[in-house]
Amino acid sequence: MTYANVGTLGAAPGKRDELVAHLTGRSQELADAGCLLYEVGVHDDHPDTVYVAELWTSAEAHRASLQLASVQASIAAARPLLSGEMGGFDFTVVGSPLRD
Repeated sequence: MTYANVGTLGAAPGKRDELVAHLTGRSQELADAGCLLYEVGVHDDHPDTVYVAELWTSAEAHRASLQLASVQASIAAARPLLSGEMGGFDFTVVGSPLRD
């Protein structure tokens, strides 16, 4: 079943755009690992928050991706850009009016 992970990342003050640039760098490895969608967004009312919506082929694929060397390196590089505030939720997708 398709797996969705939606969350917020608190950016260190003044680091939001740098964090966005980091998160939106092209990664064929994520696609190869089963990532179907990885969307990064911002909202003017929350200038130190970055929103991320991920869609994966499965929860297992998502968990396995966290062990990839490239993902571990990306997480380490992003740490100085983060405030430590995080939130979110995940769920199993059961359907969509846009696809079978």
